[in-house]
Amino acid sequence: MKPDNLQITFTLSDITKAAGQFWEKMCLQRIFTFDAEMGAGKTTFIHALCDFLQVKDAVSSPTFALINEYRFSENGTEKKIYHMDWYRIKDENEAIQAGLEDALNDKNAICFIEWPQNASGIIPISHTSVHIHVVNETTRSLQAIVVI
Repeated sequence: MKPDNLQITFTLSDITKAAGQFWEKMCLQRIFTFDAEMGAGKTTFIHALCDFLQVKDAVSSPTFALINEYRFSENGTEKKIYHMDWYRIKDENEAIQAGLEDALNDKNAICFIEWPQNASGIIPISHTSVHIHVVNETTRSLQAIVVI
């Protein structure tokens, strides 16, 4: 059965509700790529997802670290989230050298990837592509497409 795609429009004041809708629809997926222009809210939406999942760790942009690891509990099971920011990655080889491919191959982890186009060749074929579009100063439109 092919999972459904999703379209949500939200503002900062209802981003937590949007994150909940997103997760309820997409929770069976493991790898999520986030594509948007600079400042459109990729990190902010991922932070809202982590809030919805009740991540206890401090959630922040991994721009300089390249990858942050968070933990949360779901149905009594501890799970990992790898939050990656590939903005500073030049290509697939650099991503592999940095160990980012190892995170993608961790079958027990969820991966949220910002700027995936910088090393798209290492992203598994099966993933969810998330596009965030700026509607206006306060509103964003999010489209999630499951790629199989």
